[in-house]
Amino acid sequence: MLSHNSRTERLCHATGAVLVLSGLAHLMVFAIDGGPWDGPVSWRKPVTFGLSFGLTLIAVTWVTSYLRIGARPRDALLVVFAVDCVTEVGGITLQAWRGVPSHLDMETAFDTTVSMTLAVGGGVLVILLTVFAVASFRRRPSGPPGMPLALRSGFAILLVALASGVAMIARGVVLARTGHQEAAYHSTAPLKPLHGVSLHAVLVLPLLARSLSGTSWSDAAKLRLTRAAVACYAVAVLGAGVWAVVGR
Repeated sequence: MLSHNSRTERLCHATGAVLVLSGLAHLMVFAIDGGPWDGPVSWRKPVTFGLSFGLTLIAVTWVTSYLRIGARPRDALLVVFAVDCVTEVGGITLQAWRGVPSHLDMETAFDTTVSMTLAVGGGVLVILLTVFAVASFRRRPSGPPGMPLALRSGFAILLVALASGVAMIARGVVLARTGHQEAAYHSTAPLKPLHGVSLHAVLVLPLLARSLSGTSWSDAAKLRLTRAAVACYAVAVLGAGVWAVVGR
């Protein structure tokens, strides 16, 4: 019989896989139905959010197994995280099929409810992922050589993604509430590259450390390669940050 922790992990992995499949399915819908790829109303949103949330849920479920936190608190946080991911992707997908914007849409009472639900869900994501990030720094994570560095760096860069996401939502909501609806839709564009690049460091860097553990290289060499990868990723994030400033 599986342990409670294993059941939770399998549930989160399965949920993440369903979200990824949803994203791929909507890529097929886009190929058939066509329409714009960019803009507040397009099939791009259910595609990219399904893939991103699915991969992030799978990644966070995996990497948090290296964190030194209790099994039950981790289970509870992961379950809430999974529910929140489904809510976010579900709301975005619903609005795409209705042909209206999913975020910052205050045109009707229903659209406002969906938009605010997504905004609140984003806030929940920030809290949950910040808790995991703090846990990675409070106690040294376990794992093969380079994994503690990869995890801490991945979570630190993930905080940049969360901060840029909050900035996009906050600015967009202010513009929408003050009657600048079109400006709200376009206000998030400069920060999107920064948000996207920094979002997946928590998967890429630990995955590299895990892959290096299967080689015959020395622990010192593995650590050097992990440090080089962290530096390269940091440069990419910095470049996206500069683009966000220049692109305003």
